[in-house]
Amino acid sequence: MLFPDVHSAASLTVSPDRVQHFTSDSVSLTCEGNFTEWRVRKFSEDGRLYSDCRRMTGSTCNINTSKSDTAVYWCESGSGEFSSAVNITVQNDGNGPILVSPVHPVTEGASVSLSCSLRTQKILSNVFFYHNDKLIQNDPRGELKISAVSKSDEGFYKCQYSGRESAQSWMSVKGADSSSSPVWLIVGLVCGVSLIIILLLLLYRCRQSKYSCFTRLVKYFLLLL
Repeated sequence: MLFPDVHSAASLTVSPDRVQHFTSDSVSLTCEGNFTEWRVRKFSEDGRLYSDCRRMTGSTCNINTSKSDTAVYWCESGSGEFSSAVNITVQNDGNGPILVSPVHPVTEGASVSLSCSLRTQKILSNVFFYHNDKLIQNDPRGELKISAVSKSDEGFYKCQYSGRESAQSWMSVKGADSSSSPVWLIVGLVCGVSLIIILLLLLYRCRQSKYSCFTRLVKYFLLLL
């Protein structure tokens, strides 16, 4: 179940930060933003919409997971602001592994690590990882590392350990915000300073009448564009 990403002043944090959980795990869903009233809503696998959390403390919904808690969750403020939605999957097989993958979309260029875990053992070795049902790695360390995520890394992932498979979870990849990138800020600053220096040099070299000076400046400025 996937919902589109909603950009707003509200956000939802999941702890522990992973999509898949074992039954009877303690999971906290915390709503964040400049609002005083919150509720956590969920849309379950059977198509039911639940408007309130069973155990809400302030802005945090506390869940002791069961299979019925597999659902899509989001926060809603008292004034109607919505957070982005996240998927939570509860593993029904107590002896099977879960895939440890991030709840929220990963930004292009960032690094991410996926791993496989048992209820009784967090660090596993000789794990098989699958991307869209295609085997991509058999890592003796039990971890799949992607140093620079790209859009092609988006898709369904699952892990296999000792003949047992985890459920599959979707890992979403979002584009980097170029306006906040330090590289683009530096490039813009250098270009702006260079343009100012060029205009100052043109003014310094201008020795003719105001009209002809203005004409020459306009001409050079249009050539720069």
